[in-house]
Amino acid sequence: MRELTYFVACTIDGFIGDPGGDATSMFKYATAEFLEYLKEEYPETVSVEGRKLLGFDAAENRHFDTVVQGRASYQLALDAGITSPYAQMREYVASRTLTESPDPNVELISDDLVGRIRELKSEEGDLGIWLCGGSQLAGELLDEIDELVIKTYPQVYGSGMPMFGSGFSVTEFTLESVRAFENGVIVRTYSRVR
Repeated sequence: MRELTYFVACTIDGFIGDPGGDATSMFKYATAEFLEYLKEEYPETVSVEGRKLLGFDAAENRHFDTVVQGRASYQLALDAGITSPYAQMREYVASRTLTESPDPNVELISDDLVGRIRELKSEEGDLGIWLCGGSQLAGELLDEIDELVIKTYPQVYGSGMPMFGSGFSVTEFTLESVRAFENGVIVRTYSRVR
């Protein structure tokens, strides 16, 4: 059984974007040390264009061979003219508004999201599934998330888009590891308590 990992960037107070969904203020933490960590540990989570720019476009996927993202997250790539931002993986976009995929590598999930995720999790394979974002999608898939990898940036938004856009639900995870960087970023890994 493959795992679904919510690998996400957030502020100290748990927001993945401002009230409009913008998280560009976090980009300044892409220091050499942190980028080297992403290159070595999670190269597949860097977009195709980012991998080319940083010189590791041929890096092998280490954790994930599939990415699932919400419509709003995918729209950021579309706005930049990119139809397959993570072409190094199978790409899925959960959307009730897109009726046709703009790219052959991107499959749309328009209904039975949980059922489709369960199908992906039941596939054979050594690599897992990356839940890329957004807030509403993470809320809908909370019961399916096996692991959290939270990149916490040293900022406070005060309000905005929470990590999980859902109703109240106590869900317990166990802390597996913590890595701190000189720029103040902390990466915490949690596994679901079963």
